[in-house]
Amino acid sequence: MALLHLTAFTEGKGEFGVTRAWKGHDWDTLDRLHQKGPVSDPKNKNKSVVLTETGRRRAEELFGRLFCD
Repeated sequence: MALLHLTAFTEGKGEFGVTRAWKGHDWDTLDRLHQKGPVSDPKNKNKSVVLTETGRRRAEELFGRLFCD
């Protein structure tokens, strides 16, 4: 999740904005994250996955805890 934060970007604005992250990670890991709920199904033609609001917050929190002072 912390690494997804590195490639996360917001698509759209306001309440219609969606946080996405590039799918350049292990496929089994992305699939497990999808099964747990924080990301959309990675098995599609898109080059990114959608992070739920909970997933976005968790990715940001983990990134801060693991990689920042």
